[in-house]
Amino acid sequence: MTRLSESFNSEVKPALISQFGYTNEMQVPKLEKIVINMGVGEASQDKKKIESALEEMMLISGQKPIITRARKSIATYKLRDGMIVGCKVTLRGDRMYEFLDRLVNIALPRVRDFRGISPKSFDGRGNFALGIKEQIVFPEINYDKVDQIRGMDVVICTTAETDDEARELLKGFNMPFTN
Repeated sequence: MTRLSESFNSEVKPALISQFGYTNEMQVPKLEKIVINMGVGEASQDKKKIESALEEMMLISGQKPIITRARKSIATYKLRDGMIVGCKVTLRGDRMYEFLDRLVNIALPRVRDFRGISPKSFDGRGNFALGIKEQIVFPEINYDKVDQIRGMDVVICTTAETDDEARELLKGFNMPFTN
């Protein structure tokens, strides 16, 4: 069991029960999954770009990513149906908690001019989306071996019904929201 999942059971869950007045322990929102997506549009012309993106995503997440392909053709982007456009990873269980721990405590503070995360990125159903501009903020990435700076999207899916419940859940995990 990871450090973050233990703190969820011992500290965050009782705090959420007292704050929102849940009658059943199963009503308490919890993390469901974390999806990390990296778009590599140049991969349609150069296959080596997707290989380096897959390697970096595997180092960051600790899990082998899957390749995402275009669903339909778009002529203006020189994109045909089935071309490689990126890669993604879905984390659950202990890997999810470990990634969130590294994201909050190590990677986000390493972002240049970091002042906190906007709390407006909730979707209305308790899920939170976050964009990271550089993959080099993660300590697993060797800066000298990076061929290109790529961004990634991190989507944190929770079982919360409302955005307020999800915000309090993520605050319990020390997510650095701005006021």
